[in-house]
Parts: sequence; C-alpha cells; structure tokens
Amino acid sequence: MTIVFVVLVAATALERLAELVLSARHARWAFARGGVESGRGHFPAMVSLHTALLIACVAEVWFAGRPFLPVLGAAALAVVLASQALRWWCIASLGKHWNTRIVVVPGLPLVARGPYRWLRHPNYVAVVAEGVALPLMHTAWITAAAFTVLNAILLLGFRIPAEERALARAAPAPARTPQ
Repeated sequence: MTIVFVVLVAATALERLAELVLSARHARWAFARGGVESGRGHFPAMVSLHTALLIACVAEVWFAGRPFLPVLGAAALAVVLASQALRWWCIASLGKHWNTRIVVVPGLPLVARGPYRWLRHPNYVAVVAEGVALPLMHTAWITAAAFTVLNAILLLGFRIPAEERALARAAPAPARTPQ
C-alpha cells in the first residue's frame, strides 16, 4: 500500500504544479489590468510548507514505518478527494481572479458565486482538510499535526489578514444614492 500512497502524493504534487501554471497565467492577466500584489513576504514560507507537506508525508511513512489502516485510509482519501473538489470549485468560481499569490485588480467587485456565496475563504477550508487528510491516508500523524499547526500560523497570522487588507484597498467605491 505504501507505493499507492507515494503515487497519490506524487499526483498531488503534479496537481500543485498545474495550479502554479494556472496561477502564473492568471497573474499575467491581473497585472495587465493593473493588478497589485500583496503579501509577498509570507509567500515563500507558504510554498515551502506545502512542499514540505508532500515530502514529509512520504518520509514519515517510509522512515517511521507507518502502517496503512484501511478504515482510516479510506476516510482520509474521501476527505482528500472532497478537498480537491472544493479547491477546483473555488478556482472555477473565481476564474481569472484565482491565484496562489495575492494579486487583486483594483475596482473589481468581490466574487460571490460558488462556495464564495457561503464562505469568505473556502479555498483555505480545502487546504486545511487536505493538510490533515493527505498524511493520515497512511497514518503519518506527525506530518498531519505539524502541517496543521504551521499552516494555521501562516493562514491566520499572515495570509488571510494580508488578503483581507488587499481586498479592502481594491474594493470598488460604494454606490451613492441621490439625496
């Protein structure tokens, strides 16, 4: 089962590379329309953490001899697949506004379709769920716990506040009603 797990983690890595390609395309689109990037200081730490998650998943299973528990593995796989579905729903809903970086085109309204109708940051729900579930597919509990804590620090301490500030700065002026 370890080989299947390694293949699933490798597939996740390939999916991340596809996201980066799409993100670069969307960034070019945004910058061509006056997009402004924010939060660059924490971005390398996020990339490093997400890369470390993939490496640590395999390393912990391999070096610590983590067993495969079918019930846990199946439940975790279901969460991983659901998180991927949510992530791509977010990407589809945001369209060219979606990016792995914080790039906002001033004056454009916030997207309020798809999962954004109900949640302010649904993509981060997918990230959190996947960060716990991917390692637990093969009982890599240390990786799941470490990623969860470090990701919470990055998301809550840096990423979400930076994103909120960028969106607030770029928001279109409210419509004025005649008096």
